[in-house]
Order: sequence, then C-alpha cells, then structure tokens
Amino acid sequence: GHRRKNWKVRKFVLREDPAYLHYYDPAGGEEPLGAIHLRGCVVTAVEDMPDSKKYDVENILFEIITANDIHYFFQAASPAERTEWIKAIQAVSRTGK
Repeated sequence: GHRRKNWKVRKFVLREDPAYLHYYDPAGGEEPLGAIHLRGCVVTAVEDMPDSKKYDVENILFEIITANDIHYFFQAASPAERTEWIKAIQAVSRTGK
C-alpha cells in the first residue's frame, strides 16, 4: 500500500522457522505471492501516514523494516489486532531462524 495509493487485502501466515511472513491472495491459491524475512527486523506502530484519511487508519497501522532496510506498511482490522501482530512479529524477529 505504501508504493501505491490503495490498500490490498492479503492473507498472512507468520512462521518462526524460518522467520518469514508469507502473504497470499485471499481469494485462494496455495502458493504465496511473496514473503518478508523477519530475522532482525524492526516492527512499530504507525500513528499517522501521509496521504491517508485519518478516520480510516487511526490506531491500526504498523510498519515492518527489514534488516535490508525495506519498509512495509500494514493495516490491521482493529487496534487490538495491531498490537497482537506487532508482539508476534517482534517475538519471531528475535527468536526465529
């Protein structure tokens, strides 16, 4: 979503061994569309994003910055879900292989 001006719905699977976040087309398909290597990444809550409507994204955005300095922005369904994703990804980035 940060490279284009629209958000795409994706299904995500978090894996610890190896430490990856794979993403899939939610309409189906067994093969992932891509993967984000999480070992050594930084994940943080994002409170404000330029070019977004504040009422659409308030308290539900987070960002992953990989060890290779690639930035990914995500929108959770709720503030509680955002917190769960951040905690889970932080744990995998520290302990995953």
